[in-house]
Amino acid sequence: MAFWPAYEPTNLVLPRPVEQAQECFTKLYGEKHRGRNLQWQHNLGTCIIKIEFEEGPKELQLSQMQATVMLLFAEQDELAYTQIQQSTGIEDAELQRTMQSLACGKFRVLTKEPKGRDVDASDKFCFNARFKCPQARIKISQLATKEIEKESKELEEHIHLDRMYRVDAALVRIMKARRTLEHGDVVTELLAQLNFRVLASEAKERIETLLERDYIRRDDSNPSIYHYVA
Repeated sequence: MAFWPAYEPTNLVLPRPVEQAQECFTKLYGEKHRGRNLQWQHNLGTCIIKIEFEEGPKELQLSQMQATVMLLFAEQDELAYTQIQQSTGIEDAELQRTMQSLACGKFRVLTKEPKGRDVDASDKFCFNARFKCPQARIKISQLATKEIEKESKELEEHIHLDRMYRVDAALVRIMKARRTLEHGDVVTELLAQLNFRVLASEAKERIETLLERDYIRRDDSNPSIYHYVA
């Protein structure tokens, strides 16, 4: 049995045409799949909208939140941060990084006053009609929050540590079974046992830790040969 991952629901006031389409689909889904609960995850949605710039039309591939913000500028060329927040219902932290991606990133389809990388509640945003880009379709990625970057770094460190434990365990198994091996043979057998990639430099580093912890020792006459220490 498979389960969808759990996501925290996010606030988003959809443009009326999008809301009507969503309501229609929800109704059809409910009629076809009785007893099932359809929950919309707006933070996972993506779409493509076509916008006319002075240079010509461009297709923007955006997140649902980015697109909701951009559609506000179809009616007004200038909006304050507080107006955007009131119209979209997007929470402050999420709206800040959404506005950064649209006004402070590589593709600045909006301009911000005052200029700067950070977004504040007192900022004003304008539609950048002079936006230029040689591409006909442009993907504007959401900027990662510091919290997401921190979580990603911690996850990478956890994965690295877990893999090093598995490398150590595999090395001990190899040396316990073979008793004596040359360095190259140890690395070859190690790579054959693991289901993930390990660099030769990483394998050498883990062998050094086993030497320091007296699991193995170097041969007295040939330092590239290791002996298992019972």
